[in-house]
Amino acid sequence: MARRRKNRTHLKGGAASNPATAEGVPKSFVIKHGQVGTSLTHLVRDVRKVMEPNTASRLRERARNKLKDFLTMAPALGVTHLLAFTLTDVAPSLRIVRLSAGPTLSFRIERYSLVKDIINSSRRARSMSTVEYLSPPLLVLANFPPPSPTAPPHLTLMMKTFQSLFPPLAPHKLSLSSARRVVLVAYNAENGTVDFRHYLITVKPYGDVADFLLRRRGEPGPGSDGYETAASSASSAAGDEGEAVDLADDYVGRNNKKGQKRAVKLDEIGPRMELKLIKVVEGLPGKEGGVLYHEFVKKSKAEAKAQKADHAAKEKLRKQRREEQERNVQKKKASKSGGDGEEDEDEDMDDQVQDESEGEFDEEAVDDDEWDEDEEISEVEDEEESESEDEVPRPPPKKQKVRSKR
Repeated sequence: MARRRKNRTHLKGGAASNPATAEGVPKSFVIKHGQVGTSLTHLVRDVRKVMEPNTASRLRERARNKLKDFLTMAPALGVTHLLAFTLTDVAPSLRIVRLSAGPTLSFRIERYSLVKDIINSSRRARSMSTVEYLSPPLLVLANFPPPSPTAPPHLTLMMKTFQSLFPPLAPHKLSLSSARRVVLVAYNAENGTVDFRHYLITVKPYGDVADFLLRRRGEPGPGSDGYETAASSASSAAGDEGEAVDLADDYVGRNNKKGQKRAVKLDEIGPRMELKLIKVVEGLPGKEGGVLYHEFVKKSKAEAKAQKADHAAKEKLRKQRREEQERNVQKKKASKSGGDGEEDEDEDMDDQVQDESEGEFDEEAVDDDEWDEDEEISEVEDEEESESEDEVPRPPPKKQKVRSKR
């Protein structure tokens, strides 16, 4: 009997099965930066699940990794966004960095709930599989002011930033069965915060027996006041006439065929975050430009103009130094050849990288080039090894036979 060949259907991100993973689709790194607690570490993992499949879900951060390491590695891998979670003295924070030129948006996490918290508080525990994460979620932006000359510019920028995190929606190319999740980003004008929610799309039967079993409390029924469904406390419940839709195509689930009338509802699966925008700056962390928005610091037009001129002068100086170093490398290339020239070129390039990195990343508290004391080789051990090599090896002594008395 021939062996059954298993198709590799468990791999995610296939371009044939998922057109949204083609070129031009935003990709992200979700990392934790600095010393964070266990809860924030779980939040990073949950946010990675939200960003599936266009994220590095198995990315492992090491203690010696710095933020600049991810910024350097991201362009080679086609990563367009970096979401960095860190813990400050006030509260946890989230920075969303648009690669490779910025801007950088800094949020303070007012409150958050993990996936396990949402599931434990739900009346219907739902087991999640990997199938729901094979396609990107649909993004819904709510309560944001429309872009206009009178709208606050930081709100428009924040809305476009969240919009660029996920692939654009193409209704004429979207497969109905791939629409499995929804990410809701709603702006709260009263508190000036953003609510981040993650939902799962579920399709339920509608009509006939479903009306009897899924009707809400207060609706007429034989001998009772009706039955309360699990969705009655939410904004939607199966059996409501406003939620009944005719499926335009086949959908996942039993008897969810094209043309069937079904009730569509959303089940929250987490995580949940309440974010407050604190700061928006140009450029990347360590190479910040002008401050576009700050929640607590307000500057006059003269101060903003002076700050912008200062950043422009620093950028001009950095560019001049880079050009001068490149000219020096070219001169040594022309004057020297062979191995010595290559060594000098490598030294110049190392100096160039070191000069460019000076003063750009404040997070570097430890020099990576420092030696580890455990890795150093002592000279005493070398002397002992050399002496042992000069000595002539001697045969092992013979064991004397001892007769035991019986």
